[in-house]
Amino acid sequence: MTARLSSALLGLATALCLAAPDTGMAQVRSRLADQATYADTVELSRKADLVVLARVTRMEPVAATSGTLPPTHRRYYAQATTRALLYGKSGIGGSLRYLVDMPAEPANGAADLTGKDVFLFASRVPGRPQELKLVEPTAQQLWSPERESRLQSVLRALVSPATSAPVTRVRELGFVQGNLAERGLTQIFLDTAKGPATISVRHEPGQSASWGVSFSEVATGALLPPAKETLAWYNLACFLPPSPPQSAYVSGTFAAKQQAYADYRMVLAALGPCARS
Repeated sequence: MTARLSSALLGLATALCLAAPDTGMAQVRSRLADQATYADTVELSRKADLVVLARVTRMEPVAATSGTLPPTHRRYYAQATTRALLYGKSGIGGSLRYLVDMPAEPANGAADLTGKDVFLFASRVPGRPQELKLVEPTAQQLWSPERESRLQSVLRALVSPATSAPVTRVRELGFVQGNLAERGLTQIFLDTAKGPATISVRHEPGQSASWGVSFSEVATGALLPPAKETLAWYNLACFLPPSPPQSAYVSGTFAAKQQAYADYRMVLAALGPCARS
């Protein structure tokens, strides 16, 4: 190994060790290739100062500091050329270097990404303009047209001033019986990182319950559920608790509280799980 490469690895290793994961975690989170989910992409994008599309030109396995690398992974020194800066407040050079942890193959190696395009979620290394520090040691995703479309959608949503924010609390929920036996309304009042939100669940005679959400103080008009794999969906599916706190129920009767809880669980089922790799 050349002195120049050793120096580069020392700088990158120092930066990476600062963000090294706890190897005691039961679940190893890897975001390479097909394992990346929508939630992964949102969370990596939120952490990143830069999101770069790059082509890997060289990969070399390197030794990791003891205790900083899960046994299921290997660490690589990667060199790449910039294809596009997808997000960032200033430009970036054409040549990049970074350290990345990748899942080990049965033969104690990893998939060789040389010549392939990847998305990098990173920050700059101060004083080293060609070096990046990934926001997590595995914050690299293999390019595909589908992933590029998803990432572009996520980045547009994150920078929009009208975007919603994650739920922080279920403030109140209650069911009000209508003037007919099968008519009624459950309202679930939420706090988010940007302000209030309201989920409404409507019951009409002879129809299945319908629901929708408004990310504002007052729910007006016909409310609709968020589409899957959108930021509004993520902010609900990934942050609503499995059950509301008991202190949030405002319905007067036990039957009304039961209906409010059933409607809350129906909303969770409709949203589906928040999958993270």
